[in-house]
Amino acid sequence: MLFPNGRAIDTVLRAIPPGRTMTQKELRTELANRHGADIVCPVTTGICLRTVAEAANEAFTAGHPIEAVTPVWRVLDAKSPALKKLSFDPAFLLDRRAREAR
Repeated sequence: MLFPNGRAIDTVLRAIPPGRTMTQKELRTELANRHGADIVCPVTTGICLRTVAEAANEAFTAGHPIEAVTPVWRVLDAKSPALKKLSFDPAFLLDRRAREAR
């Protein structure tokens, strides 16, 4: 079982092309494939996904261009339980997701 870290999740998220999305299950499958694991811990993945989302929000609010921000919105959607645990309003992520869906 793979227990991913934030950097591994960040790498996968940055590889998702604009306009494309991935479920958390697909994210775990991709992590498993990249690291030669049979399965990936969903709890650790969720925790790290929240950490990456917090860092993405901090980067954006600090003025980094959106292209330099980790596109965590390509995995997190309105039904993601992680959104309830964020320290910021998830509208930023949901707005970015909606903009890319157009």
